[in-house]
Amino acid sequence: MIADGQIPEGELCRSRTDADVGDTLAGVLDRELTGYVVFEPQGSILLGDDERAVLTFEDGVPVLAYHPASDTGGDGALDVLSGQLFHAAVYELPLDALEAAHEVVDLRVDPTAPARRLADDEALVDRTREAAPEGRLSDERDTSAVEEFLADADRIEEIRSEARAEAQARASEWGLHEQLDESQ
Repeated sequence: MIADGQIPEGELCRSRTDADVGDTLAGVLDRELTGYVVFEPQGSILLGDDERAVLTFEDGVPVLAYHPASDTGGDGALDVLSGQLFHAAVYELPLDALEAAHEVVDLRVDPTAPARRLADDEALVDRTREAAPEGRLSDERDTSAVEEFLADADRIEEIRSEARAEAQARASEWGLHEQLDESQ
């Protein structure tokens, strides 16, 4: 992405070996950075792999993620960073230098996704959510609650049993008990 010219090289603000992704994301949020961070997973440099990924930010809030080696963007690029980080380089850029890249929908991430998926830090997720523009936030809390509910098979079966019992009681009350299929 940087090599393709979509994001020009920015001004290096910080370069750190043995970086912690949560600390890096918090630092970017604190300084309200507009620019990007290049993350390299552990072993990438030593093994000669090109497993780095780029996250861009506007006012400290993540906008897009890109993994050049696989040409993967968005959440897929975040998956590359699921291991331990070795190096993080933070670059500052003016917003107009990022506008073209930020328009590529396939590269965009939910503002809270890096903090949630990479740092697993609820306080950082909340801080990022508060700083994010309203139009960029997804309904991840609602989605997560629904997904969590649907994953609870015991609770779903309990609700089904209650519904069956209530239906049988009403059918009996209305004289329709014989019409119910008892196999369900």
